[in-house]
Formats: sequence, C-alpha cells, structure tokens
Amino acid sequence: MNVKKYLGVAIVACVASVVISACNNTTKIAETSSTTAPAATAPAAEMAGMNHGGGKKININSAILSELDKLEAKLGVPALSNKIQAERPYKAPEDLVAKKVIDQKQFDQIKDLVTIEDVVLTGVEKDADYMVKLGLMKGHLFVARELLDLKKPKDAEPHIGHPVEEIYTDVADQLNERKVKEFKTTLISLEDLVKAGAKDNNKVTTNFKESMVSIDTAIAAIPATQRKDPKFVLQVINGLLDTANSEYGASIADGKFKAAIEYQDSRGFITYVNMLYKEIAAGMEKDQPATHKIVVDNLKQLTTAWPAAMPPATPVKTVAEVGQLIKTIEQNTQKVITVAAK
Repeated sequence: MNVKKYLGVAIVACVASVVISACNNTTKIAETSSTTAPAATAPAAEMAGMNHGGGKKININSAILSELDKLEAKLGVPALSNKIQAERPYKAPEDLVAKKVIDQKQFDQIKDLVTIEDVVLTGVEKDADYMVKLGLMKGHLFVARELLDLKKPKDAEPHIGHPVEEIYTDVADQLNERKVKEFKTTLISLEDLVKAGAKDNNKVTTNFKESMVSIDTAIAAIPATQRKDPKFVLQVINGLLDTANSEYGASIADGKFKAAIEYQDSRGFITYVNMLYKEIAAGMEKDQPATHKIVVDNLKQLTTAWPAAMPPATPVKTVAEVGQLIKTIEQNTQKVITVAAK
C-alpha cells in the first residue's frame, strides 16, 4: 500500500479458498462449525457472497485496503484501493462504474469478485480470519522494526499505522468476544514515538516489545490445540500468502518497484509465514513428507524476492514468478487440508 493506505484485513481473502477450493487472489474464508472440520460446501445463507471460485467476494463497502488491493493488483490501476474507499458507500457493485472509480471494461473483469453484502464467519474460519489479521499486524511490525534499525522512522511509520488504523478496528469485536485486553493504546503510543522521529530508542524498543507481546497474547486466545494443528496453520499461512501476493503485485509497475510500502508489507507477511511454517514443519515432514518438501522448497525460493527491507533496484522475481510460487504452495497445502477435513 502507498503512504496514504492503512492496511486492514485483506487478510483473509485466501483462507476460504483453502477450505473450499484452490486458493486464488479473490478468495476468503467459508463458514463452518468451530467443533468440526471445514464443511465441503457453504451454507445457503453465504452463497450470495460467494464468487464463482468458491471463495467470498470482496465487500467494497467494508473491505480494508489490503483486501481492496487484490482488485488493484488484478486491474493494475494505481491507488485503486484508495479510490474505492473514497467513494463509499455503494448501493450496488455497478456503482464503481457510475461513480467513475473504474470503467465498464475494468468492472467486467472484477464483477464476479465484488459485492456489497457481508458474510458472517463462524467456527474455524472465524478463528483463521482472526489469526490472519493478527498475523498481518505482526508482519507490519516486523518490517517496521527493520526500518527503525536502519534509522528510517519515516519509512517505518506507515507500517505501525496500518495495524492501528484499520486492522485493530476490524478485529476489535473479536478481541472483545475473546476477552483479550485492549492494546490499541499501546500501538498508538508506539506510532506516536515513531512519528516524533523515534528519538528515544529505549522507549521505542520497550513499546515495540509490549506491542508484540500484546499481539501474541491475542493470538493465544485461540485454543492451543488449534494453533498447533497443521491444517489450521496452513489456512492461516495461505491467507497471509494471498495478501502478500497482492501487495507484491501492487508494488511493481513496468518491471520496477514503484511502491516501497507494498513491497515492505509483503516482506513482513512472508517473514511471519516462514515463522508459522517452522512451528509445524516437524509434523508435516513426518506425516506429509512430499507436501513438506514442496512447501519448503517453494518458500525458500519465494523468500528471495525480498532480499532486504528496502526494495532492490530491480525485482529479484517478477510478479508472475511470485504468484506461481504461492499458487504451488496453496495448491499442495489445500490437499492436506481437504484430506484432513474428510
């Protein structure tokens, strides 16, 4: 996202595809019971909010910027996410054309991906959505810390702002439901310190640690058995990969990086993906050795696309190459999730 953007959960766009169909850039989580494996089909009440690929459509009235970035990446329209957000509310998806946000030809390319209806998540998918959002918070803070270490507080500032401005707001109800202690104040304090130039390194470091501990505490509200379940973790990983994919795509134009923030967003998300996979790697290697090898090999190749916190002069990997690596991971992990659900 650009400097004006605040990330919100685009988060989950892929988790649904992990449960219902192969992951792509338009999918989200499907509804299931919290005590059972993901259902093979979505309940009738959800169908209005589903696209032809089996995942949820993007609600143009409520989606956060990271989710809207999927449309931006698909159409290749700079700052489209901000334009969509600025023209809210919409009475119908076709209002995107009526309000001159995009033209008819562009709308025809995304009409099956957008909606103005909300779909309520429950059970496992609600938990996955929640953890993906918190994972995006962590990804932003990871890259913010790197930029602060490089003495670049201005570059770090938006990555601290994103969790505060949109992600926290989007997950606030779930935090309350799970009786998680409020930590937006901590995030705001960190943001204020960085906005002031991060002059007091001790305060910044202390507040940064408090912020990360708060996010980890919020994640711990999900039952430990579920957090350690490979099929659940793989759903979360695919949600993060899907968002990283759209952010990386939005960062490049004409073969060069045009938006450092989006590059950095995706770097942070990939960092957390690698951390999450390490937690289940031993179990995957034992129970799913073939899939494990594919995931490890593709993650290794994928990670090379982000050699440092600041983007290189020339992309190490093209948008298509990154997309293919992510698709390979998602398709193979989907097999594990599908088998586990039967």
